[in-house]
Amino acid sequence: MKNKQQDQFSIQNIIAKGTKLVGDFFSDGDIRVDGTIEGNIETSGKVVVGKDGEIIGKLKCSNAYFEGKLSGTMELTETLTLKSTAHIEGDVVTQKLAVEPGATFNVSCVMKTSVNNLNSGSKTQKTT
Repeated sequence: MKNKQQDQFSIQNIIAKGTKLVGDFFSDGDIRVDGTIEGNIETSGKVVVGKDGEIIGKLKCSNAYFEGKLSGTMELTETLTLKSTAHIEGDVVTQKLAVEPGATFNVSCVMKTSVNNLNSGSKTQKTT
């Protein structure tokens, strides 16, 4: 059973430079984007966007490391890291944020302390 867990975490999906993917993308493993994805991306793993990479849509993952672009929304359960070449526009929800000088970060950003808090804002509580 330990080998199955190790295999799950070693999965890496690569969208190569010059590749354009249109649609929703779901994975249990890490994703590296050097091409373009137009759509929703959801993974329990990490997402790395290279200098030539671009995401147009919604990204939901644990950690994200950006050298490229994102236009849309981002929901992370852990850390967002922006290198100096990153260009992010939209809405971001994350637990931690690391930004290098030179990065473009034109977003509305909400910092949450735990995964449970990500959905707490949209729930309505009834009182009797």
